[in-house]
Amino acid sequence: MNPDDKLIDFNTEREKRIHDLNDKRLNEMRQAFERALPLPKGKKRSKGKPKKR
Repeated sequence: MNPDDKLIDFNTEREKRIHDLNDKRLNEMRQAFERALPLPKGKKRSKGKPKKR
């Protein structure tokens, strides 16, 4: 067994951990915005002809 097999690349491990923390923070912010400003559901705008005035 090569001794290099057990080496840990701390930079990649740190990037993974930071990425997970950022995803967690992003999900928390998204949930907070959804609670504060819920998007209307079911109502869709028609993309047809504009109304004449």
